[in-house]
Amino acid sequence: MSGITPDVVEAHGLNPEEYQRVLNAIGREPNLVELGIFSVMWSEHCSYKSSRFHLKKLPTSAPWVICGPGENAGVIDIGDGQAAIFKMESHNHPSYIEPYQGAATGVGGILRDVFTMGARPVANLNALRFGRPDHPKMKHLVEGVVSGIGGYGNCVGVPTVGGETNFHKAYDGNILVNAMTVGVAAQDKIFYSAATGLGNPIVYVGSKTGRDGIHGATMASADFDEHSDEKRPTVQVGDPFTEKLLIEACLELMATDAIVAIQDMGAAGLTSSSVEMASKGGAGIRLNMNAVPCREEGMTPYEMMLSESQERMLMVLKPGKEPMAEAIFHKWELDFAVIGEVTDTGHMVLEFNGEVVCDIPLGPLADDAPEYERPYIDREEYADWAAVLPLGDVPEDTDVAGDLVKLMGTADLASRKWIWEQYDSQVGADTLQKPGGDAAVVRIHGTKKALAISTDCTPRYVYADPYEGGMQAVAETWRNISAVGGRPLAITNCLNFANPQRPEIMAQIVHALHGMGDACRALDYPIVSGNVSLYNESKATGGGSAILPTPAIGGVGLLDDHDQMATIAFKAAGESIVLIGGESGHLGQSLWLREILGREEGPPPPVGLDLEKLAGDTVRGLIGQGMLTAVHDCADGGLAVALAEMALASGIGFAVAAPEDTVSEPGFWFGEDQARYVVTTRDLAGVLEAAEHAGLVAVALGETEGDTLTFRSVGGETSTQIAILREAHEAFFRDWMDA
Repeated sequence: MSGITPDVVEAHGLNPEEYQRVLNAIGREPNLVELGIFSVMWSEHCSYKSSRFHLKKLPTSAPWVICGPGENAGVIDIGDGQAAIFKMESHNHPSYIEPYQGAATGVGGILRDVFTMGARPVANLNALRFGRPDHPKMKHLVEGVVSGIGGYGNCVGVPTVGGETNFHKAYDGNILVNAMTVGVAAQDKIFYSAATGLGNPIVYVGSKTGRDGIHGATMASADFDEHSDEKRPTVQVGDPFTEKLLIEACLELMATDAIVAIQDMGAAGLTSSSVEMASKGGAGIRLNMNAVPCREEGMTPYEMMLSESQERMLMVLKPGKEPMAEAIFHKWELDFAVIGEVTDTGHMVLEFNGEVVCDIPLGPLADDAPEYERPYIDREEYADWAAVLPLGDVPEDTDVAGDLVKLMGTADLASRKWIWEQYDSQVGADTLQKPGGDAAVVRIHGTKKALAISTDCTPRYVYADPYEGGMQAVAETWRNISAVGGRPLAITNCLNFANPQRPEIMAQIVHALHGMGDACRALDYPIVSGNVSLYNESKATGGGSAILPTPAIGGVGLLDDHDQMATIAFKAAGESIVLIGGESGHLGQSLWLREILGREEGPPPPVGLDLEKLAGDTVRGLIGQGMLTAVHDCADGGLAVALAEMALASGIGFAVAAPEDTVSEPGFWFGEDQARYVVTTRDLAGVLEAAEHAGLVAVALGETEGDTLTFRSVGGETSTQIAILREAHEAFFRDWMDA
């Protein structure tokens, strides 16, 4: 008797139909080790069983894409024989339970995904979502997550250069911590994970295996309840100093010809790494569990296979290369053990104390994982379910300066300086634009080229209309990269949603992916890697609260000459300020509507993809010609907030006026219409002519001057001092964290 009862099956996250598939796959009842392996490989976190069907519809190729989804990270051609390698991952559930280690190991895991492929990591970013600041747990969660990200990234010596942070009550019981890493490699030194070569040795390197993180992947595939704090043992513990050694040792070995295949041990640890390597290579695998380096006494094969201990890698080496590889890893004070070999059986066979403790076919584990076309409602039904109110009447005039000061002090728009000052953004000495601008810019060492990188998503838009919101998330990364002068090349994503077994949540997933796909096709901006995180909801907050749908997008672009990079700060007084890409007026789902009038209504701003491409290409061209002195895209808070951020970045004020035919004063200053940029120039006529020639609306707003922000409208003039705005902008985090 193997002792596999229905309760044991349920505890492993498999439903009765899935367990029957296990029985069919192996032709008998599994033992506990085999059940554990099926459990993690078929978890939502590892198999994407609810999203795979729809992910297949996304555009993933372009002439510059070297490797799309399916490997550890995506790879794009950045010229001169070089490649950028990047990916975004979630560590949501662990970070809610144990914020410091949850966030730290999220950074460690995404770093491994990138250097596994032969890249030296050059930049980290993150996308964070927290609940209400006045929620009793939230300050502790924010402090823990931020210090975990900084603690790991700073120690490992990779700069944290950008990201985003939002607050909303929907994240009270389930925060989101998404981490992104970008690396650079030589195109002829990219490493993949397919295990090949009968008899080739399988090697374990890095840290020893402990009992931390067992069932982490299964935990990440369930929603939270009031017992979530009891799941602390399923959170991994990270060691950034070991990770730094692992990076250097791997890159040193990669400079030789010893490696056939390499895979990091991420979610589901030794199980997923060995299964993925063997199945991708169409091979089998035999492992001697007695050879696995363990840091705790009496560990069982079950614990070894499911542990998610950090800073570990699995490799297939060429025969005879083991002594050289071992010498490299011992030099870096890391474990090295030959734990098995590649076979031609198509099975995973595990031996322990001279007995076979697992013998299962690899095909079903990897390729035949359950795939569900879960029911979802159409866009019209979704709109009824979401019950977003139509946009009601708004006052025609407003105290623009007064509203702006209030807005800039809100949690969503306040300065993030308290966060990013805890991150080392300068280590490596290649960071050209640090947090606070539109996109991070990192020089490609020893060249004139630079990478422009941005993470974006506006979850309130996605909730109100998943299709438009999915498009907008992609378009905003495109706009942020274009605003610094970069040519957007490709994206990664981290798709955070609630329970896919609810048709309205599945509708959010399907329609958001549809919008993302349409945007990527229109902008020639393919998806090369990504991650799906589902079941992000908490019963602990009462009544099954789901997060806002949050398909976070990480965009990467290229500047051929970093000397042409644009920044958001005004450069001098007396320069003309121009709005490119159209006038505004869309207040639906705007921050002004929510924060000033206390209303959340209306559809999100529509995304015009042709206009988005035209505006981005035009602004990028003007930057390249040296015609613009500052550039900033319009996003949250609209035109007034974009202008304020440019003034705060420079200490220079402005006087601007709305056109005489402006219909809605709040709409003009605070509307969140898309595809718009605010620029400054010393050649107003030239910029207006270029915009007209491109078929774009361009509005001369006024000039930079003094230390006052002056807004002129039909209804009169309002103003505020930069000092007053700065105090409001910086007070939120300072006062919250000092309290």
